[in-house]
Amino acid sequence: MDADSCPVKEEIVEIANSFTMDAVFVASYAHMKNDLNGAVWKFVDSSKEAADLFIMNYVKSGDVVVTQDIGLASTLLLNGVYVLSPRGILFEENEIQTALEVRHLSAKARRRGVYGKGPKPYSKEDRSMFVQQLTKILSNLEGIQ
Repeated sequence: MDADSCPVKEEIVEIANSFTMDAVFVASYAHMKNDLNGAVWKFVDSSKEAADLFIMNYVKSGDVVVTQDIGLASTLLLNGVYVLSPRGILFEENEIQTALEVRHLSAKARRRGVYGKGPKPYSKEDRSMFVQQLTKILSNLEGIQ
């Protein structure tokens, strides 16, 4: 779990515990906290990609990673990792290329001074969709239908 800016930490811990799985959060030392919420925390340097590099090096096929980073998602999908956004969107290999291209075009536009509205506010529906998707993924991994 890429934890620096994740809005669903509590939900992850609760769902993982219901499946007797460990929730592992990766965050920079700049986001270090004392209350670890019953989860395993790994703290890394505050450099820009440190959390992503840690996740890429330690995750294995069949693991579940929650991130909104499309670049990280594309790398993890190649290794057989389930990648879920905090909004409940399950990244798929057949759709990730389009997401990467849109991200690239948006970055080019921003460099030219063209800015969009940004992401919509995180909603109760997003949270509900996330809980539903994560529960479904973990149920399938444990063989529960």
